Amino acid sequence: MYDYIIVGAGSAGCVLAHRLSADPHCRVLLIEAGPRDRHPLIHMPAGLARLVNQRSVNWNYDTEPQAALGGRRLWWPRGKVLGGSSSINAMCYTRGVPADYDEWARGGAEGWDWAGVLPYFRRSERNQHGADALHGGSGPLHVSDLRHRNPLSEAFVTAGVQAGLPANPDFNGHEQAGVGFYQVTQKDGARCSAAVAYLRPIRARANLHVRTGVQVHRVLIEGGRATGVQYAERGVATTARAAREVLLCAGAVNSPQLLMLSGVGPADHLRAHALPVHADLPGVGGHLQDHLDICTLFHTRPGVSYDRSNELAIAFHYFLRGHQGAGTSNIAEAGGFHRSPLAQDERPDIQLHFVPAMLDNHGRHRLPGDGYTLHACFLRPRSRGTLRLRDANPLSAPLIDPAYLSDAEGFDLRMMVECARLSRRILAQPAFDAWRGAPIFPARGDLDDAGLVDFIRAKAETIYHPVGTCRMGAANDGGAVLDPQLRVNGVEGLRVVDASAMPTLPGGNTNGPVIMLAERAADLIQGKQPERSRPL
Repeated sequence: MYDYIIVGAGSAGCVLAHRLSADPHCRVLLIEAGPRDRHPLIHMPAGLARLVNQRSVNWNYDTEPQAALGGRRLWWPRGKVLGGSSSINAMCYTRGVPADYDEWARGGAEGWDWAGVLPYFRRSERNQHGADALHGGSGPLHVSDLRHRNPLSEAFVTAGVQAGLPANPDFNGHEQAGVGFYQVTQKDGARCSAAVAYLRPIRARANLHVRTGVQVHRVLIEGGRATGVQYAERGVATTARAAREVLLCAGAVNSPQLLMLSGVGPADHLRAHALPVHADLPGVGGHLQDHLDICTLFHTRPGVSYDRSNELAIAFHYFLRGHQGAGTSNIAEAGGFHRSPLAQDERPDIQLHFVPAMLDNHGRHRLPGDGYTLHACFLRPRSRGTLRLRDANPLSAPLIDPAYLSDAEGFDLRMMVECARLSRRILAQPAFDAWRGAPIFPARGDLDDAGLVDFIRAKAETIYHPVGTCRMGAANDGGAVLDPQLRVNGVEGLRVVDASAMPTLPGGNTNGPVIMLAERAADLIQGKQPERSRPL
């Protein structure tokens, strides 16, 4: 018997384990399907380029065929290891903008406006530059400037300014728009995953029990209340009981899957798989959103990009010389935010990630030669997808259908064309004259909008930000799965705390917002009065 059972030791699960086990009288069980985070490439930042093929730490999902993308199945990597996706991601630390969270609150997520979330961003953060009104200086999560910057990344920032975007030293400051270098979740040149930040310092707590390599099959629901979880260990069905709450932190894919396997979700869908119906919640697995991304690639002269780097020499230098050199690079070193001509409000609506290497199909397809890549994604897609059970087997991957570019107005596709245009404009600037070789994707520089549409349909991919599949909302919102306290509607003692709870996508990378969400959830779970910031 435990007080709390946390399912999933990703970013949110590590935060909750840290905060809830701070009470020595509270017994906490943290369950992770993947292994411990011992792989050395996890901790060397540049090692992420090789983690792409490490199936032992990755769920390796594929979507259903996407009609608007030529029937392609898109690859969805998700972390399956202590730290979850924070152990395999590119470590870019962004939050979005205040209006993103004010939009959550207006939509029914009471308390999740900017004034309600800023204290928890600050609580989590230990910024290299110290604390101020927007940043934290003493939290568990180290947020640092890059130790190593490739010359191509420097050229990108200069080119962005030449293209008319302002220089921005802090995407989490008072203004998000502009180009610059990302701050990263690193400590002393090493990856600072949620496991490193939140779990490593507290592993000696006697009241915290961490189980790895164990996949939960279902939540036990008795008399309308979650009472524990069931999982298999060495082929034997095992049950753990929770006296207070079961907390699902398995992410935007696995949390809705686990709810449905437990009898919580669309009733007709559950019955079709001969599953019991404990709570008919049509929103479970719905409202799926993700940032679709288009990459523009150019060749460059040999010797500057990371394409043909001596990886053994980089690793040798990194591990034996105090975390220095190219091994500290997060690869996506520079980027930016831009408000397009089609923007619907004052927020930037395009995000850029620049990579001084050629990335085709997430880096899984190695191209010959040397080059660089500019990612661009539309931050506020209107398309909504679904996640459904493939069958009643908890070990089966779910059916993931993001329904990319499916909005009735076609606005998402027009915005993706804007993303491609912006990328071409920046890469055409004089700052790249010394580096620019032949174009790779698209192979022609004279494409009109129709040509860019064909390019997008053939090459667009996810940039790894799924949210919304267990979204929170107001009591009168029939599509909401959770209330603003993150409690599952219709089931006592059960909450979902991860990206699936987000009503809409924040305008940026999602790892920082997930950690914020879990920090605030810890106060809600413990019955504390949530903090609020004063107007800046």
